Order: sequence, then structure tokens, then C-alpha cells
Amino acid sequence: MQKIKSLMARQGLRSPQESVHDLSPIENLRIPSKEELRESREEPTDPQAQQEIINSIEEVYFSSDSFDIVKYELERLPPVLSLQELEEYRDKLKQQQAAVSKKVADLILEKQPAYVEELERVTSLQTGLQLAAVICANGRRHLNIAKEGFTQTSLGLLANQRKRQLLIGLLKSLRTIKTLQRTDVRLSEMLEEEDYPGAIQLCLECQKAASTFKHYSCISELNSKLQDTLEQIEEQLDVALSKICKNFDISHYTKVQQAYRLLGKTQTAMDQLHMHFTQAIHNTVFQVVLGYVELCAGNTDTKFQKLQYKDLCTHITSDSYIPCLADLCKALWEVMLSYYRTMQWHENHDQDETATVSSVSDGSNVIGTEENSFDRSYVKKKLEHGLSRIWQDVQLKVKTYLLGTDLSNFKYDDFIFVLDVISRLMQVGEEFCGSKSEVLQESIRKQSVNYFKTYHRTRLEELRMFLENETWELCPVKSSFSILQLHEFKFMEQSRSPSVSPSKQPASAISTAVTLFEQYCNGGNPFEIQADSKDDETEDVLASNGYESDEQEKSAYQEYDSDSDVPEELKRDYVDEQTGDAPMKSVSRETLRSRKRSDYNLNKVNAPILTNTTLNVVRLVGKYMQMMNILKPIAFDVIHFMSQLFDYYLYAVYTFFGRNDTFESTGLGLSSSRLRTTLNRIQESLIDLEVSADPAGTLTAAEERKEKVPSPHLSHLVVLTSGNSLYGLAERVVATESLVFLAEQFEFLQPHLDAVMPAAKKPFLQQFYSQTVSTASELRKPVYWIVAAKAIDYEQMLLLMTNVKWDVKEIMSQHNVYVDALLKEFEEFNRRLNEVSKRVRIPLPVSNILWEHCIRLANRTLVEGYANVKKCSNEGRALMQLDFQQFLMKLEKLTDIRPIPDKEFVETYIKAYYLTENDMERWIKEHREYSTKHLTNLVNVCLGSHINKKARQKLLAAIDDIDRPKR
Repeated sequence: MQKIKSLMARQGLRSPQESVHDLSPIENLRIPSKEELRESREEPTDPQAQQEIINSIEEVYFSSDSFDIVKYELERLPPVLSLQELEEYRDKLKQQQAAVSKKVADLILEKQPAYVEELERVTSLQTGLQLAAVICANGRRHLNIAKEGFTQTSLGLLANQRKRQLLIGLLKSLRTIKTLQRTDVRLSEMLEEEDYPGAIQLCLECQKAASTFKHYSCISELNSKLQDTLEQIEEQLDVALSKICKNFDISHYTKVQQAYRLLGKTQTAMDQLHMHFTQAIHNTVFQVVLGYVELCAGNTDTKFQKLQYKDLCTHITSDSYIPCLADLCKALWEVMLSYYRTMQWHENHDQDETATVSSVSDGSNVIGTEENSFDRSYVKKKLEHGLSRIWQDVQLKVKTYLLGTDLSNFKYDDFIFVLDVISRLMQVGEEFCGSKSEVLQESIRKQSVNYFKTYHRTRLEELRMFLENETWELCPVKSSFSILQLHEFKFMEQSRSPSVSPSKQPASAISTAVTLFEQYCNGGNPFEIQADSKDDETEDVLASNGYESDEQEKSAYQEYDSDSDVPEELKRDYVDEQTGDAPMKSVSRETLRSRKRSDYNLNKVNAPILTNTTLNVVRLVGKYMQMMNILKPIAFDVIHFMSQLFDYYLYAVYTFFGRNDTFESTGLGLSSSRLRTTLNRIQESLIDLEVSADPAGTLTAAEERKEKVPSPHLSHLVVLTSGNSLYGLAERVVATESLVFLAEQFEFLQPHLDAVMPAAKKPFLQQFYSQTVSTASELRKPVYWIVAAKAIDYEQMLLLMTNVKWDVKEIMSQHNVYVDALLKEFEEFNRRLNEVSKRVRIPLPVSNILWEHCIRLANRTLVEGYANVKKCSNEGRALMQLDFQQFLMKLEKLTDIRPIPDKEFVETYIKAYYLTENDMERWIKEHREYSTKHLTNLVNVCLGSHINKKARQKLLAAIDDIDRPKR
């Protein structure tokens, strides 16, 4: 283009914007001179030749405007320069340049007319544009004048009016939005005031209002904030609902229920409530136990909070076990009471709603009524189902606590308190949901059996120690003594209310018609630890020095008129044994005379005969019954252990005072078969006879021995060999009569034991009473037989009888000396018996048995003496009868026993001397109570008088036939 312009310049044509600096770098490099142009004109103008020159130009010269021609040509120079060659090459280049220039000039000249025409058109266009610019400027000036004069003012008024209307509407919206934002503060205030229904109502209204202004960007944020607030209200509502579980408040719960109803979540609320009750039970028991564990642990680093509840219960100490159990039950009671009151609230609320619906019957509310009815039905079923679930959780928590500690070493009163609390808790469960509390019963049964085995084993060892240290002295109690006066039997006198513990029942029992929940609904707690009433009571059962009062003691020593038949000791210290009152001075001699032989208790009040050990056993029985009364499932175990106490006491009395193989072998039937069976059973089942057995015995044998007790040994302080004390008669009386007293108490308790004994185990109880308790009085015979056998010198009487001649020829009118000696022995026995009675009352059955034994032994000694006679005449037999009659006559003055024991035994033997052969044979076969020696001697003595030798052989053969089975 630039080259074209240069050509145009050479033609005398210049463009308006022409400028020399617009030439390209190539043209600037060299502009052809006039000479060159002239030369170019002078060169041939042959187009063909000119075209060939242009074609000979190298292609590189047509490549681009940035091509450096000088550099290119310089680089093409040969290494050795030749002037001629250079000039030739230069001329060639000049020709090529001239050809190109001529070609370009030709082209410019060819296009010049079109160029001039176009240039004129551009100039004309420029002039038109300048005119248009002047017209536009004038138009804009006139428009500005019109705008300022009319349009801007009128349209501004209209715009401002429209803007005003919009702003008024916006102000209303802003005020509403401002109110909505301020409700957040009001909602917080209402939540603090626990006005949950009002807060929810306000929040729902705000949400409804916010939906109207949802086109504002700030409202979307406010709407989400209101939704968050509603969720926060629900969370606080849930927290408020959880508070119901521990402390039910009617107004508080009413608000909560109204709030849930507004939210339409009545059923959800009930599900949440049950979850909170379950959680409350867990948290409550955990916190109570944790508090005691940390309190007892002190400053240890153990992190008890991380322990499971089951493991935590094992850290409870024995000292804190009972208060912790009480607090545990109190806390659980509060939870169950809250549940009970929750159910009451719903029952009352349902009744009120039903009454309201029935009074206002509107067809438009049918759907809402049906929904409410469905909700009420759901809530009712949920609450009823929750009863057993809540109680099951309570049972499991208490069971875990009970089994977490070994109670076998607890004190009796402490364990009774535990049973007491659990018994009350089971009663709560029965009233709460009608449950029999099988879980609690089984757990407490395990603990009770375990405890009772250990406790009973210890008590048996204590009983053995007491018996071995017992001196069998009389324990002075009042004549009106009853076991019901003992603390251990107080529970039998009280008509227990179910709400009161057996060990701490108040005097005024609450009617059984009132349940615990009704009684403690408005306050109080059935598990409050009460002060033991025993501390305020005293047992008034002991007499002072054996007398009921000083007045009776004085009156007991009043003297009465002397009587030759009444010993001095019977004339004083007399008290009416039926009433326990001291007699007036007008008591007749006949009364004294009738009393003197019936009961050697005339110097004491007719009080029960028992020892300290007996009293301890009775107390133990009371404790056992108290435990059994609280926990009936272990009744059989308790009664079984009670029977062992009686068995061991009976066995000890027999071992100490009644066992004598010599007298047992006499065949007098001193011990009945029932008594022997009972003693053998006790010895096999209860007495450990292998105290120093081989320790390498079997495990089973060791376990069996563990259940047994070593045989007791009589205290060395008890002397049974002194004749002056009638061979320990006082101790024997106290021992046997205390056993009889114990048996009487068991008889008294039988109806109570039978009432709690399981039906399947009642045969055991019946067998115990028929075969063991009833045999207590039978022990008197073997015990007192030993005294009777030693009190009178029967051997001396036999010696005196051997010196008597029985083959006299004349009937004698004077009895023999041995009779007086025997009577003197009986008088001495009577005197010593009276001496013993000053120490211990001798009951009538005891004195009768003693006299019966002595007389029976004396009569058998007489028969033995008569059987030793070698020769005897009819007059001698008459003398025997005379002696015996004299003995009987004097004896009847010493004792009131009628008839005289074994009187016929002696008389029949004496009279048998007069029988004929046939009568004697029949007599021998009928009277098998006589020994072979007695019968043989009778036959030998009769030989020669009225029986011949042949008859003698026949009778001896008959005696031998009778004796053979015995051998």
C-alpha cells in the first residue's frame, strides 16, 4: 500500500492523511532516486521480458514484510569475493527492482480514476455528517428545555405518590415483622414461667403469621428461628415431663399435657413418659448406691461413676447396707407413687372430658372427638401396660442390690429389717400392679436360706455352749409368764396392718382397707426408718428372788398351827399354786395336809420351771417365727431348723440325766419305743459323733457333718453323785421340766406353724409333733428312775431279808425288821425330797413319778428277796403278807399315790405259794412279768408241801418253755 502511495505521489496526487512516516520499513530503507526512475523508463518495456525478470525473482523476496533483504544477500556472498561477479549480481538485482517498480506503476495508473471517484464520495459523506451533528445538538437543547419546564415535575409527583403507598404497606409489614422478632423474648419468659401451652400457642401463631410474609428475605430466617424455638420448647417440655417421674405435681403435669395436646403429640408424650420412668429408676438407684459407695470409700481414687450398677452394688459395706437399702426403697417408692398419681390424673381427666363431650354434642366435632377418644384409649392401655414394666424394673434393681452383698454374717435384727423392708416392698408391688413379686421372692429366699443356714449353725453351736455351761439352776420368772410377753413374740399379739412392718408395728394399726398409695399419697414414706419400739419397752417377766412381790414373800412365811402329820417344811412358804396368791391365815389343816404330799412346791409361787438356756431357746424360736412370718416361702426351712433346736435340747437333757445302760437293761420299759426311736433319729441326723474323724473323708461326708453338732457334755459344776442332793434331783427337775415347758410352748405355737407351713410339707410338722414334742414328758421316767434307784438302799434290804427265817411253825404277829428299815429309807427319801423342794418346785407329776419309781423298785426288791428264800412254810408266807401289809400301811401315810404301784406284783407272788399243781402251771403261763428265777424258786419252795417231784419237773419244764423264746 505504501508503495502505491509513493507511486501516487510521483504522479502528483496526495491524500489528505498522507504522511511520509507511514512508509514501511522496507521503503524507508531505500527510496528510488530520479536516476533510477529514469533508467527504469529507459529500459525496454517489453511486457514479456519484464514478466520474465519478475519471475526470476527468488520466492524468498515475496515471503513477508519482515524479511531482511540485506542480511539475506550478505549471507549469500561467496567466501571469496569477486568485484566483477558482484557488479553483475548488482545489475541483475537492479533489473529485477526496475521491473517490479514499473509493474506497480502500471497498476496504479490503471486504478487512478476509481480512486479519485471514491475520494470525492468520502469528502461528501464527511460534509453530511458534520451537518447531522449540528441538528442533533439543537434537538437535545430543545428537549432539555421541555423536560425542565413540564414533564419532570408532573411525573415526579406521581412517582412520589406511588412510593408513598408502597412505603405505608412496607411499614405495616415491618411492624408485624418487628412484633414477630420480639416474640422470642416473650417465649423465653413464658418458658421460664413454665407456661408451656401458652408458649406453644404463641409460637404456632407466629409461624402462621410468618408464612404471610415469606416473600421477605428476613422472614425465612425468622421462620427457621421460630422452628428452632418450637423444637427448643419441645426439648424443655421433655425435660419438664421427666421431672414428673420423681415428684408429681398436678398443675405442672396438666400444663405439660396441654402443651403436648397443642403439638398433637399426646401418644408421643406417653411413650416419652415411660422412657423417662425407666431412666428415672436406673438413675435413682445408681445415684443412691453411688453416694453410699463413695461415702464409705473415702478418698480413694477409684472412679465408681464408670462402674456398672451390678458391680457398684458389690462395693456396699455391711454398715451402710441397711440405710442404703432404705433410701433405695424410699427413692423407688417416690417413682412408683408418681406413676400412680399420673394414672390417677388421667383417670380423673378422662372422666371430666367424657362428661364434657356428652353435655356438648355437636356433629361438627365428631372427628375431633374420635381422635381424642383414640388418644385416651391409647394412653390408658399404655399406662396399664407400664405398671408391670415399671415394677419389673424395680424388682430387678432391688434384686441386684440384694444379691450384691453376702448377708450371712448380718446381725439378726439387721437381717429382719432387710426382710421387713423387702416384705413391705413386695406389698407395694402387689398394690401397684397385683404382682406376686416372684423375682424379689426368689432373691430374698436365696439370701434368707443362705443367711438362715449360717445363723442356725451359729445358734446351734451357741446352744451347745449354753448347755455345756448350764448349771441347771432355776430361772425365776413370774407365775403369769407367757412367751407372748417376750419381744420376739410381740408380732403374734398385734393385728398387723399390711403397711406396717412386723418388727415395728405401731399400737394403732391402720385399717387394711387403706392401701399404701392412698395412705402416703399426700406425704410420708412407708420406708422411713422408725426407732425400734423395743428400746421403749421392758420385759416384765422375771420375779425377784423367786417371789412375785415382797408381800407374797412375807405371806409365804406365815406360820400355821402345828400338826404332827405335817413336816415343818410344809408348814411354811406356802402359796396357792392355782392362783399364785398368798393364802390367808384361815387356811385349814386339811388343805395343808392335802397339799403336803401332792406338790413339793409349797414354798414357791407356781411359776414355770425353766433355765436361762430354755429362755434363750424360746427367744430363738420367736426370732425364727418372726423371720418365717415375714418370708413365708422359707417356712419349711425355718420350721425344720426350729425342730432341730428342740431335738438338740431334748437330746442334751437325755444325755445328761437320762442315759444309763444299766437301768435300761432291766426291761421295765422306762423308755418307750417312740422315745427310743426319736432319740436314735436325733443322734443319726443331728449329732456329730465323729468329732476327731479322719479329715481325708469324702466331700459328701464332710458336708453331712457340717450340718451336725457335736454331742454336748454336762458341766463339771453339776454334781449328780451326792446322796444328800438326791443325786442332783434339783438339776434333773429343772432340766426335764424345762424341756416339758419347751414342749408346751411348741404345742401352743402349733396352729401358727401349721398356718404358714406349705401343704406338701405338713406331714413333716405333724410327725415332729407326734413323735418328738409329745415325747418330752416321757423323758421323766428314765431321768427320775436313776434317782429312785440310788435314793433307797435296796441291797441293804435284800441282806436284811436273807437273815429272816421263813420256815416258822407259828403265825407271827410282829413284822420283820427289814420293813422298818425300808420305811426309814422312805422317810429319809421324803425328807430329802422336801429339802430339794426348798430349792426347786417339784411338780406333782414329778413327785408322783419319783414315788412310783421308788415304790416299784421296793416292791420288786421284796419279790427278789422272797425269791431268794430256800425254805418257807405256810406260816412264813403269812409272815410275808404281814410284812407287806405293814409296809403298805405306813407307806400310804407318806404318799398320796393310789393305787400303790406293783402292789399286785408282790401280793400275787406271795399268794401263788398256795396254788395247786394245775393252778400253778396255769398261773406260771399267765404271769410272764416274773423272771425265771422268781418262778423256779417258787416251784422249789413249794416242793414237799403240796407239790411232789414229778409235778416240780413238769412246772420247771413249763418255766423253761416260757423262758426259751426270751433266749
